[in-house]
Amino acid sequence: MTVGSSAQQVRDLVYKTFAREGRAPSLAEMARHTGAEPQAVLQMLQALAEAHAIVLSPDGDAIRMAHPFTAAPMAFVVTPADGYDDRRWWGGCAWDSFGISAALGIDVRIDTACPYCGAQITTSAGPEVPPDAELAVRFPKPASEWWNDVVATCTMIRMFCHRSHAERWTSENAPDQGYIADAPTVWRLAGPWYGDRLDPGFQPHSREHNQQLLENCGLTGSFWQLP
Repeated sequence: MTVGSSAQQVRDLVYKTFAREGRAPSLAEMARHTGAEPQAVLQMLQALAEAHAIVLSPDGDAIRMAHPFTAAPMAFVVTPADGYDDRRWWGGCAWDSFGISAALGIDVRIDTACPYCGAQITTSAGPEVPPDAELAVRFPKPASEWWNDVVATCTMIRMFCHRSHAERWTSENAPDQGYIADAPTVWRLAGPWYGDRLDPGFQPHSREHNQQLLENCGLTGSFWQLP
């Protein structure tokens, strides 16, 4: 679905604000920067949400997510790896956390906790720097169901300190459900999936494009078939 030029301006503002300040712009900010009336901005936000370019809050009047960024605290904290840049971002999931690095083109530190044992997980990642190889990422639902409730899906794409912990968690909480991937595979997917999100004139990828990205990372079979 192609995004119109007016909605594109709003979308670009959302992403620039997330990148620069780690937050979503308010409705008033978007109206002021675009010169549009608030009601017109709301309509543009709804069009962007329909195109899966952003995710709105339950009331539909604020930005909830603009993948890979999220406006609300979630399980991942992403910070620049150099230690001198004081920006902070919430990662909606493990995949999005790698995606923030890809979108910004910087090395980052990712902090989270293993859902199975509760251990603190800290890993570095960057456009050319893969995460620790022993880490695992569990996807809770098949790709065809991700957007049924995308916030809930993101919430459960968690990082585990080892594949065995992801397998034990699954056995105890969701037997025979989900898919466990090694973190470097998810990192490889995040690069081309999210790396162009801040490009001028970005348009949402086609289904065919994204399906090919999954296949390029070895993520094939019915679980990975997009709707």
